[in-house]
Amino acid sequence: MRSKILISIMLLFFIVGCGTFTKKTVAFKIKGSDTMLLLMQHLAKEYMQENPHVAIYVEGGGTGSGVDAILSGEAQLCMASRKLKPEEIKQVADKFQTVGVSVLIAKDALSIYVNKDNPVSNVSIEQLRQIYSCEITDWAELGGENGKIELQGRPNNSGTFYYFKNHVLMGGEYCKDVNNSPTMEKIIQKVADNKAAIGYGGLSVNNNDVKALSIDGIEATTENVMNDKYPINRYLRIFSIANPTGELKEFIDWVLSPDGQKVAKRSGYIPLWNVNF
Repeated sequence: MRSKILISIMLLFFIVGCGTFTKKTVAFKIKGSDTMLLLMQHLAKEYMQENPHVAIYVEGGGTGSGVDAILSGEAQLCMASRKLKPEEIKQVADKFQTVGVSVLIAKDALSIYVNKDNPVSNVSIEQLRQIYSCEITDWAELGGENGKIELQGRPNNSGTFYYFKNHVLMGGEYCKDVNNSPTMEKIIQKVADNKAAIGYGGLSVNNNDVKALSIDGIEATTENVMNDKYPINRYLRIFSIANPTGELKEFIDWVLSPDGQKVAKRSGYIPLWNVNF
């Protein structure tokens, strides 16, 4: 009888112990900037490998769609490749009585893409503004071959659209000739297929299918971005309605740690500080 009682007590301790040390599965969603999609996918994958009790769902669609997702409760974090607009902050404040929390997680640069066969290799910021304002419309005006410049850009729900508008067009309007693409991959494809095309997108998605122009004689390289020499660079951030707590905070803390910043570097983005592999 005593042995049965002892076994029962030991079994009870085992069950209680298992309940104590087994973490409950936690799931959350991150939505927003297409510029940050690859970065966040890599961060989420590595974090989940180290923390198998966590499930992170990552989805692009543009910074604006990320803001809509956290407003509706569809997502817990918004990936933002720009600062939130005043009207977006007002929406958050009106609904939640807070202006939210923004955390910088990496840096990126805006690469200007042209076809590999295009002889033009450098433009100034002012020339770039004139190109997307349709003040310069022919490649011959830039030292290239005769031919109409075919403009590629992003839709207005993209953080990259607004970053370019604010930092290149200086708040001015894009001309009506810009052809918008839903993703940067589509822009690269269009530029790669058209010798007369020009487009823009994050440094992290640049590849051998297109050529990145120097801006004011400065190449879009990781070193030039980290040193703020390349003129079109930006911080990438994640935005939440309130101060993150629990597993959400642990994930953000890990993203900002040396381990998380190494993932950013391996993914082609620029870490917030120098990290060694």
